[in-house]
Amino acid sequence: MADVTVISSSIVRPQNINQSSRTKIHLTPFDLNLLYVDYPQRGLLFHKPDPETQFISRLKSSLSTALEIYFPFSGRLVKVENPEDNTVSFYIDCDEHGSSGAKFVHAESKSLSVSDILQPHGSVPDFMSHFFPSVGVNSTKGLTEPLLALQVTEMKDGVFISFGYNHMVADGASIWNFFNTWSKICSGGSNDHNPLKLRGWFLDGISFPIHIPASETVAPSPSQEVSLPPTTKERVFHFTKRDISCLKAKANREIGSGDLVISSLQALSALLWRSIIRHSGMNREEETHCKVAVDLRQRLNPPLDKECFGNVNILGVATVTVGELLDHQMGWAALQINKMVRSQTDEKYKTYAKNWVRNVKISKTGDGSPMVCDSVVVSSSPWFDVYGNDFGWGKPIAARAGPGNSISGKLVLFQGTEEGSIDVHATLWSHVLVNLLADKEFFENVTIT
Repeated sequence: MADVTVISSSIVRPQNINQSSRTKIHLTPFDLNLLYVDYPQRGLLFHKPDPETQFISRLKSSLSTALEIYFPFSGRLVKVENPEDNTVSFYIDCDEHGSSGAKFVHAESKSLSVSDILQPHGSVPDFMSHFFPSVGVNSTKGLTEPLLALQVTEMKDGVFISFGYNHMVADGASIWNFFNTWSKICSGGSNDHNPLKLRGWFLDGISFPIHIPASETVAPSPSQEVSLPPTTKERVFHFTKRDISCLKAKANREIGSGDLVISSLQALSALLWRSIIRHSGMNREEETHCKVAVDLRQRLNPPLDKECFGNVNILGVATVTVGELLDHQMGWAALQINKMVRSQTDEKYKTYAKNWVRNVKISKTGDGSPMVCDSVVVSSSPWFDVYGNDFGWGKPIAARAGPGNSISGKLVLFQGTEEGSIDVHATLWSHVLVNLLADKEFFENVTIT
């Protein structure tokens, strides 16, 4: 086990909380459906700065300034009992008295080096889970846990800066915008930033706060698990700009349609979906799913601001049988993903929300059960600015995902270090990964690092 030792743990609060209209953020059905989803975790690896720069104190002071802008991250989740109809409601309290701040963990590992993290061929060492905060924390814990936690782990020659956040408060676009702002402030950039644009309430015909049957907020007992899930392993697969270009061209050639264009991400997702399910051991008659996080800001009517803060994602699902997936070419699988993404419209989003309120059902297994391997879940985005985060001593050298929501088929996408490249941090059952690593067809499209 890695010798990661916590040196200190503290709460960092915004420097000033004096703006108006900060009291409450009401939660949509898409937020509330994430009650049992683990805090998503991401982290960046840096070379170690000069200790004389007092970078820990700089990180904390600049975090306080960043939280003044991104104040929802310093709020807290509040639960309200509604005895008149035996329901509960939730909201984010952002006022001055409700601010709980963000957790800041300073840790160290005297024995580990950058090379221990950057292992050959994208292997991810088991000790990486110790480099992330909020392990085992899901959204409901936001009632007592900070909505944002950060961990800075010093190594012999490097620093790993990671975060975990409550997904009901924000999505990937919002958390990376916050991280970009924090790094700019820390590196001496201007503190003059535009006020945060909140998502607001855009669901006409749905009153807030939404009342949820109390029974839907009762967490399942751990004793209900019949057996332990299979062991998972993690791997980072690197796709160069050329790899991605070839995949996109192949997918579009295979569908043979001049009207539709398969995107790079759809082609890559299709390759991963087919390759992983091919080694899953599923029967041909069983259904398999490709779940993709879709940003709806510009798909709503009227559209929301591209930079608006909040959780405005939906997990779109493409479903086919295993036989259909494997009998057809990659382009066909990409086309199913393309159709699913195009179907994520304003009408579909708002119809789902209205139906959800009428018959509230909250998934107790987050993105999926750890006991099955019938899906791939494509999250995050290579368009998020990861390698532009310079805190004042240089840009990151690698990005990694944390252990939260670790089901077989979890695929976290990062931009690669080279322009146009993509890294996929994959979590798979051990035997699926072993078979995938021996799959020549798959590795025709992957660059070994």
